Amino acid sequence: MLFNSVEFIIFASIFFFIYPFLKDTNNRRYALIIVASLIFYGWWDFRYLFLLFVSGFIDYCMGYLIYRYPHYKKYFLSVSLMGNLGILFSFKYLVWLVSSYQQILSSFGMTVHLIERIDPIFMILPVGISFYTFQSLSYTFDVYRGELKPTRNPLLFFAYISLFPQLVAGPIIRARDVLQELRMPQHPDGQRIFEGLRRIAIGFFKKVVIADSLAPFVNAAFASDPWDHGMIYWWVAAIAFAFQVYFDFSGYSDIAIGLGKWMGMDFKMNFNHPYISSSFKEFWSRWHISLSSWFRDYIYIPLGGSRLSSLRTHANLWVTMLISGLWHGASLHFVVWGALHAMYMSLERILFPDHRSKNILFLIGSTLSTFALTCISFVFFRVHSLRYGLGIVKALIDPRRLSLKEINYIPGLVLLLLTAVIAQECLVFAKQKGGLHQPLFFKDPIFQSFLVALLLTICIFYRGVGNAFIYFQF
Repeated sequence: MLFNSVEFIIFASIFFFIYPFLKDTNNRRYALIIVASLIFYGWWDFRYLFLLFVSGFIDYCMGYLIYRYPHYKKYFLSVSLMGNLGILFSFKYLVWLVSSYQQILSSFGMTVHLIERIDPIFMILPVGISFYTFQSLSYTFDVYRGELKPTRNPLLFFAYISLFPQLVAGPIIRARDVLQELRMPQHPDGQRIFEGLRRIAIGFFKKVVIADSLAPFVNAAFASDPWDHGMIYWWVAAIAFAFQVYFDFSGYSDIAIGLGKWMGMDFKMNFNHPYISSSFKEFWSRWHISLSSWFRDYIYIPLGGSRLSSLRTHANLWVTMLISGLWHGASLHFVVWGALHAMYMSLERILFPDHRSKNILFLIGSTLSTFALTCISFVFFRVHSLRYGLGIVKALIDPRRLSLKEINYIPGLVLLLLTAVIAQECLVFAKQKGGLHQPLFFKDPIFQSFLVALLLTICIFYRGVGNAFIYFQF
C-alpha cells in the first residue's frame, strides 16, 4: 500500500479513528498495530506475509534463548543470522547468482537450465525485505551485547517488527529505542498532532511535488543512449536524480515520522540535508542515518572500526561499503556504487588525516566537490548495467561534449525545481555552517499553520505523476 494512494488515506483514517480507544490497553493496542500492519503490507502481496512472521519468530525465540542461556549465546546468534540472512539471500540474491553462474557456463559452451528449476515465488523481491530483516536482526544483536533485555510478550515484539509507518522503507528503528515507546506511548496532544501533520505535509510535498515531478525527465534521460546527449544534459540529469532519490526517500521517512508522532512515538531523524556535506564522512552521517548507523554499529565497529592499523581501517571501510552496495541490490552496478564511496572516504582519510579547514571558501569548495562526486556515484545507483553507467560518466567528464544547446532539451519545470531546491540547500548551508540566523517568524504557530496548509494544497493541485517510492525495491 502506497502512502501516496487513496487506499492508504482510507486505511490511515480508519486506523487513527480506532487507535485512541485502545491506546490505554497494551495487548489490544499491539494487536491493532499488528493487524493494521499486516493489512498494509499484505495489500501488496499477502503471500509474503509469512516471511515477516518467520523472520520475527526466529529473532523472538533467539533473543529469549540468548538471554536465558548466555553460555550458548554465540550459537543462538548464529541461528538468527543464518535464518534471517538465508531468507534475504533466497529472495534477493539467489536468482542473480544462479543466472550469473548459468551465463558463465554458457560462455564455455555448456547449456544448462538452472533458472527454470527455481520456484517462481523467489522470482519476486518482497517489498521492504531488507529493511525489516535488518530491523529484526538489530533486536538479536542488542540482546546478545547485553544492551537490551528481551521481551516475553510476543504481541509487543511483533508490533515492533511490523510497525506499518516505517515497515517497507524505514527509517530502520531499533528495539531499544521503540519497545518502551510501544509499551507507554506518549499522549498525542494538539502539539504532537500538529507536529505530525507538519512532517506528513513536508513528506508528501517532497514526494509527490518534487520527486514525482523530476521523475519523468530522469526516466527519459536514463532510458536514452549515453551518446545521445552532452555534458550539460547529463550533469542536469545526474543532479536531478540525486534530488529525486533524496526527496523521494526523505519524504517517505518524514511521513513515517509524522505517523509515528500520531501514534505517540518519536522515530529518529533519517535525513539531515546530506547535500551540504563537506566530506563523505559527514555525508554518511546525514544520509539514510538509520541504515548508515546500522552498518557502523553491527559491521564496521565489530570488524575493528578505526581502532586498528591504518590499512585495517581502510579494509574495514571497504568491506562495510561493499556490503552496503550489495544490500541495495544483487547487481554489479550497486557494488560499484558502494566501492566509489569506499574510495572517496579512503582518499579523505589519506588527504585529510587530522581535520578539514573551517575556512568558508574551503568549505564551499569541498561541499561542491562532495556533491559532484556523489552525483557521479548515483549514476551507478540508477542505471541497470555497469557498461551503461560508464558511458554516462564518460559523458559527464568529457569536455569535448560540452554544448550550451543541450539546455534546450531540458524541461523548464526541471530547471525551475532544481534551482529552487539548490537555493534552499544553500540557505541551510549558510544557516548551519555560516552562522546565518533563521527569522523568528518561521517558528510562529500561525506561519507554520499557513505553511502546512500551503504544502497540502500544492500536493493536491500541483503533484507530479504518481510513482511508487524508489526504496520499495530494496
